[in-house]
Amino acid sequence: MAVYDLEEQEQIAQIKAWWEQYGNRTVTVLLAVAIGFAVWTGLRRYQDGNAAEAGGGYAELQQAAAVADAQRTRELAGRLIDKYDGTIQAQLGVLLSAKVQFQKNEFDNASSQLEWAASKGKEPALRELARLRLATVLLQKGDFDGALSRLQPVPEGAWLARFEDLRGDVLAAQGKLDEARAAWRVALDAFDDAAPLREAVRAKLESSEG
Repeated sequence: MAVYDLEEQEQIAQIKAWWEQYGNRTVTVLLAVAIGFAVWTGLRRYQDGNAAEAGGGYAELQQAAAVADAQRTRELAGRLIDKYDGTIQAQLGVLLSAKVQFQKNEFDNASSQLEWAASKGKEPALRELARLRLATVLLQKGDFDGALSRLQPVPEGAWLARFEDLRGDVLAAQGKLDEARAAWRVALDAFDDAAPLREAVRAKLESSEG
């Protein structure tokens, strides 16, 4: 028992010495970890709640879009931007609202919403879609230089064909048929054989050469 007591006292002394040297640092680290976990947990709860509320706003916007209510969709998209700008629902809502504005020939409203979605939206793929749609709106408005600027840089991958196709349309509208044909050829090569737009691009190319 005495030996055990002596060993125990030595262990206690070692623990006390270690604690005197490292105890404060350990408490600080543990406290930082605990605070970090609490902040992360709180942030996750906030983000989940935010996403749920944004989802409700997006559902309401979808209903307005279904009846082509341009003013209501615009108001709801503005609310999503103001309150939930960091959510994907805000980006989707703005894209949907801009589509309604475009269909109602309210091109300025569509342009301003797409500018936000293209520059500040959360999801990169949706930013590219917004940029493509913004160039389409500007083409419709007759702002050819503005449309071409929004199409630069041309992205690689799945978006390449769509961007080059539209770039060809803008160049053709400017009367630059050689450049338009070059863009359409790139688009034609980039589209999958089964892509619905591929034949439309081929038709434009053949018509311009005819």
